[in-house]
Amino acid sequence: MKGDPEERALAVGRYLAGSGATVRTAAKVFGVSKSTIWKDQMRLRRLSPGLWREVRKVLLKNKAERHLRGGEATRCKYLRQARALHPPDGPGD
Repeated sequence: MKGDPEERALAVGRYLAGSGATVRTAAKVFGVSKSTIWKDQMRLRRLSPGLWREVRKVLLKNKAERHLRGGEATRCKYLRQARALHPPDGPGD
């Protein structure tokens, strides 16, 4: 959804407020870059201050939790690598 930037800003804002998604996820859903999502939030601040406040809460929450998501992703990565190096011997293992 490239279209009108103001319409997109409102649509992205509703999506973020409703889903609690991250900026990266929203960018994938709307087919734009993360930078565009951030620019849209500046537009949203002007277009719909109430919605912008809701979105801001979601973004601040996601920012506060990002170190947890990153740590979990790293842990999963190393678990996958360990399983690849040491596969189980058979059905009883």
